[in-house]
Order: sequence, then structure tokens, then C-alpha cells
Amino acid sequence: MTDSLYTSVDDLLRANREADQLRFTTAGSVDDGKSTLIGRLLNDCKAIYDDQLAALNRDSKRLNREEVDLALLTDGLKAEREQGITIDVAYRYFSTPRRRFIIADTPGHEQYTRNMATGASTAHLAIILIDARHGVLTQSRRHGFIASLLGIRHLVVCVNKMDLVGYEQAVFERIRADYSAFSARLQVPDLVYIPISALRGDNVVNRSGNMPWYDGPALLPHLEHVEIGGDRNLVDFRFPVQMVNRPNQDFRGYCGQVASGVVSTGDEVVVRASGKRTRVRSIVTFDGERPLAFAGQAVTLGLEDELDISRGDMLSSPHNLPHHGREAEAMVVWMSDIPMRPGQPILFKHTTCLVRGTVSTLRYRVDPDTLHRRTASELALNEIGRVSLECFQPISWDAYAANRVTGALVMIDPHTHATLGAGMLIDRRVQPEERLLAQTRHIRRETSLVAAADRARITGVSRPCTVWLTGLSGSGKSTIAKLLEQRLIGEHRLAFLLDGDNIRHGLNRDLGFTEADRTENIRRIAETAALFNDAGLQVIAAFISPYASDRAMARELIGADRLLEVFIDTPLAVCEARDVKGLYRRARAGEIPAFTGVTAPYEAPKNPDLRIDTTRLTAEEAVEAILALLRSRER
Repeated sequence: MTDSLYTSVDDLLRANREADQLRFTTAGSVDDGKSTLIGRLLNDCKAIYDDQLAALNRDSKRLNREEVDLALLTDGLKAEREQGITIDVAYRYFSTPRRRFIIADTPGHEQYTRNMATGASTAHLAIILIDARHGVLTQSRRHGFIASLLGIRHLVVCVNKMDLVGYEQAVFERIRADYSAFSARLQVPDLVYIPISALRGDNVVNRSGNMPWYDGPALLPHLEHVEIGGDRNLVDFRFPVQMVNRPNQDFRGYCGQVASGVVSTGDEVVVRASGKRTRVRSIVTFDGERPLAFAGQAVTLGLEDELDISRGDMLSSPHNLPHHGREAEAMVVWMSDIPMRPGQPILFKHTTCLVRGTVSTLRYRVDPDTLHRRTASELALNEIGRVSLECFQPISWDAYAANRVTGALVMIDPHTHATLGAGMLIDRRVQPEERLLAQTRHIRRETSLVAAADRARITGVSRPCTVWLTGLSGSGKSTIAKLLEQRLIGEHRLAFLLDGDNIRHGLNRDLGFTEADRTENIRRIAETAALFNDAGLQVIAAFISPYASDRAMARELIGADRLLEVFIDTPLAVCEARDVKGLYRRARAGEIPAFTGVTAPYEAPKNPDLRIDTTRLTAEEAVEAILALLRSRER
């Protein structure tokens, strides 16, 4: 069934479930066998022509290979063949009776991370190759992280060169355990492990007799049957207008490609920028008018009303609107030799828009080996970080996780027009209070008529501050915090405890536990603590707050002179042995994703104001240590 023959939504949904083309990318560390694997797939699927085989034989002999080197089929550049590595992204096509395939063979070198990101940007599935001799390396993690970042929902980890380790099951199981511990922190719902030998063909097209202990599918059958129909966004109708088509006075149409969702004649749509509503009068294609259009189709929409619409405007369903504004947050893969620094002018290419803007803030850089967040003043070539963007004109966008078309943007040098980076937009915008006030010119801070000294006479607190307790779940934060609050009140000093669980029952009940939601959780808490400090209260904040960048943000919002960071330094084994709420047990069983200390990282403070070892101090002794710190501060 071709696209032009769809006459109902049911037909479209049925065809989508039966989608017969899979785009996949291969990635991994240097010399893990990516090109060899692709050559093996093409060869064993009879997708190599006789003249190509003859050329491979000649080139293999010229390069002194002992046998036909299938990697030469995709390593087409001279430099690639000479060095035995992949530099450029090579695309290859082949098919089986079940499915057609488009392969992007991407480089393994760290210096070519941008090439890998480019090749993976349109893929449904990524194959991460790991050399069985070397195990999980930094590049293995880096490429898994980038695949997750780019919204790839299906990962296949192929443990290659099993022939060089005697096809030992223990080697495969060790690598699977190592990568599983890392990948638990990735947003990838489908992850499969397959032991292979690309050179020998084991478990590539057919199951191998050399590994009878493996009971899963070979690689090709898995690729043939992986379900990708549900990956397509057919819910959120988005239509970025590319051109206004006015061939004569009797017709005005709006040309473009449906980014996501489905639209039918008679549907109500809204112009996101103006909010004006109308209905779809006609859907015109090269083959004539059609009753509906869906994601990926290039069409011209005729509307019932003549509205002010131009290139860059976005049509959507009035009941399901994209974000619209000048500011957004994004994860960025930097692709330029010139480092990215906040404040530099940038052109943002977003759908059919090209708008000027800048990176207002570099929030952090991501360490791809550990997924830890590092403070940074710039992003260098191939580095990945989270940034705040400011466009000089509003854009209509979705989170990349929900829509890979309207959630992506390209960053361009306004002078040379060279590509600087690729951005994946994030749903939640988080910025310090001072920046928000600076950007919103009609809002200004009001000054209270009550002096701080007058508040102090009532609250008994001469220098209000926030005691920020951070540590693993089960470390004792809440116990210590409750006792500290009790002691302060007993000393006639007004204090209030902000507890993690209580906050999530009210103020932050709309937040989950994704990285973005954790950051927003801490931001709201810090804003609340700052207000309570302004009111003259001593605030006690007991939160895991695992990321150093989030705690740094809290210090900035509350004030460096008003925040005391107390690290409740309790070993993971001790916390897990306590496990009062049974959270560690559930996390180990896979019931709680991204649980700090098990499947998500905890970045311990390097220079806290106070470190408390609960294996040596009781809760009461810990409270005395905090009170001593507070008293020394008040002198």
C-alpha cells in the first residue's frame, strides 16, 4: 500500500504497524568491527554485486589481508582504508523478504562524535558494538548515551569477536552486566544483547552452533522483527509552513511536510503564533487531493479562512498545542572547533524557521563515561551539555522526547553559516531568578517595609540561612533534620523543615524523576527556601539532591552566604542495609528506574560546609555538630 492510497485513519494505522523499512546505525569504539559487521550482513544477504566482490578481493590483496576484508565495503575513503578506521558516515541499503534496511555506519573515534550524532539522528535502532576482549569502554557508553539523547528507542548491544575469546559465555555475561548497569540510566525502553563474530558470521544472519548457551535470535532476524510502528508520532499534529502557494487568485495553499500526527479535511487547526483558528478545506498532493495526510508527507493545505500565515508558522490541533516562546532548554552536541560560550550570536534552524539568538547559559557538561554533570564555562568540539537558549523571535516547539522533528534544532554560525551544533529541546525551562527578572522587564522586585532586625526579634533568628542536607536515600537525612528542627524550636528560634517526600506530595507533585524533573524539583525547593529565609526563618532542607550542578544552582538562588551544605556521608551498603522503605530492594528488582545509588549516579560534595559520617556519629551527635556550625556562623 503506497502513501497515496490511504483513505482512512484505520488504513494508516494498519500500514504504520506493518512498516517495512528500518533505519539503523552502528556505533562503538575503534576497531570493534562495525564495518565488518555491515559487510557481513550485506554479503550473507546477497546484497553485494559481483563487481563489488571482485573489487573487495583486489583491495584485500593489495592491503595484505589474509582473507576478504568485508570492512572495505563501507570504508570508502582512502584515509579510512589506509588507517583501518571509519571516519565518514557511510550509508548502505539492503533488503530481505521481510523488511528493507538503511544502514548508517558511523565512526568510533571520539573526535568524530559529531559524525556519529549525524548518522544516528534519523535512526529507529542503534547497534552498539563491544569488543569481547576489551569489554565496555568509554566510547561504548558515549554512543549509547548519544543514541538515547537522540531519541532512539531500540538498542542492540552486539558483543563482537566472540571467536577470539573462545565463545565463552562468562565473557558475554560479564559485559552484559557491565553495560546493563550503565544503560539503566538511559531512556531506552528496548535493549537487547547478542553475542556475535562479525568476521566469522556467528549469530549475524543465522544462529551459531559455537554458542549453544545463547538462546536468543541472531542479529538479522531481530532486525527483521523489531517493532517500530509505535515509534511514530501520530498523535500530535504539527505542520511547519514552508511556503505560501498562490498560483492564481482562486487558490491559496500552505506547503510543507507534516512533522507529526494526522490531519483530515474538515479538521480544526490553529496558527500557534497568533492563536487564530480555521478548518482544513483541502489536502493537495502531487497526485491530487487526498482526505488525510500524516507524518512524513509533503502536502499543501487549503484552509477555509484567509489568515496571516507565512513561512515558519506552525499549524497544530487547537486541543494539543506546542510550546511557543523565545526561551527554551536544550541538550547540545557541539560540532565546531570553536568552543561554545554563552553570549555568542547563533542562528537557530528550527523546522522551517531561521531565527537569530544566543546561548544565554551553559548549565553543565555531561561526562559520557559516567553520565555525571560537570560545571563548565564552554563546550568544546564533540562535547555534550545542557544550555538555556534565547531566540530573538518566538518559535513553536515540542520536547525532543515527544517529537523528533519539532524538538530538534541546528545551531549555525551567522557569519560563515557553518554548522555549530545540534540541539534537542527539553520540556522544562530552568533558570536562576535573577535571569528571569532581567528578561521580564515589566517585573521588578518590591522592597518590604519590615526590616530584617524586626523579623529577628520575632523569629529569634539573627542570620537566617538554609541548612541543606544531602546524601543517599537511607543515609539519615530526615531523622537528623527532624531532630534539628525540634532543637531549634526548643531554643526559641523559628525553623521549618522542607522534606523531600512532603514536597513531592504538594508543591512538586507534578514532577517525576527524570533528569529534567529532578533539576526542577531542586529549583522550586531552593526558591521556597530563599523566601522562607527572607521571612526570617531558619530552613532545613533534606533532599538527596544527587547532582553537584543542582546543588550549585540552589546555592546561587538562596545565596552563597545563606546556604550551609551538610553532606550526610553514609556508605551505600549501610543505606541499603537499612532500607526502611524497601526502595533499594525494589530498585534492584528493576521496579524503580533511575534510583540514586543503584541505577542513577550520586555526585558527592567535594567541599561541603560540614561532613557527617553516620557510621561514627549518632543522629543526636550529628545535630550537635550542625548547631555548632550555626552558632559559629552567628558570631
